[in-house]
Amino acid sequence: MSATIKGADGKLRCKWCDAAPEFLDYHDTEWGFPVSDDRQLFEKLCLEGFQSGLSWRTILAKRENFRAAFHHFDIDRIARFTRHDVNRLLKDAGIVRHRGKIEAVINNARQIKKLIKQEGSLAAFVWRCACTGSGLSLCITLSVFD
Repeated sequence: MSATIKGADGKLRCKWCDAAPEFLDYHDTEWGFPVSDDRQLFEKLCLEGFQSGLSWRTILAKRENFRAAFHHFDIDRIARFTRHDVNRLLKDAGIVRHRGKIEAVINNARQIKKLIKQEGSLAAFVWRCACTGSGLSLCITLSVFD
């Protein structure tokens, strides 16, 4: 069984992106592409945490609400969140209202601020662990292997 599908535009894509219409743009513009911006990387890490136990489709559908609720994942602002902010977020029907996940985002922002001060950048710290073998594409999907 093939791990890819051919889209209406003739492009080969990972089979999973055919499961929902919103997955197509996500697949073509985000999934598998490296992120070097700290704010964008923090957003991805936070959303992955919120996705735990849920479908990615649920998170994508709520992504703009998450961005509004968490001030576009501004690390400095989130690091200053208080109990009042946690309570506000727990009442926000536009996001996943799980106290542990909300508190984890706030704690992670505080820890990432320390890491940035020490290492210079969250992205630089994370990407130090990536394979850098010659000839590897920056965007590798299952489609490449078909």
